[in-house]
Amino acid sequence: MAIQLDHFIVPSHNKVASAQRLAEILGVPWAETALGPFSPVFINDGLTLDFVETADSYPVHHYCFRVSQDEFDTILARLKAEGIPYRSAVRGPDDRQVSTQFGGNGVYWNEPDGHQWEMLTVSYARQTG
Repeated sequence: MAIQLDHFIVPSHNKVASAQRLAEILGVPWAETALGPFSPVFINDGLTLDFVETADSYPVHHYCFRVSQDEFDTILARLKAEGIPYRSAVRGPDDRQVSTQFGGNGVYWNEPDGHQWEMLTVSYARQTG
């Protein structure tokens, strides 16, 4: 069996609001509660992001989702409809532009807890050929 990442714990100041917001943007299921103190977002059949609430400070995390072009267009439309600022570069102003730098489409946005989300259609971390 290939090694697969099963779940990842995401620190949050409001686990329910953060989980719900991400799930709605991505169009995936989520739950207010689950096993343990988590509010899970079910990214796909094999990966869950478990939001956990904490009053402590924590570093900002970066999460990247590779999606099809159709999924990209749908998720980008949700970002626009919700008025969520997004950008074409990992750092910089929220220019509401789509990056095509690596042969696909990509955008970045931050959520209220500060974590940075990235969505792309072609992986630049795993170049082919």
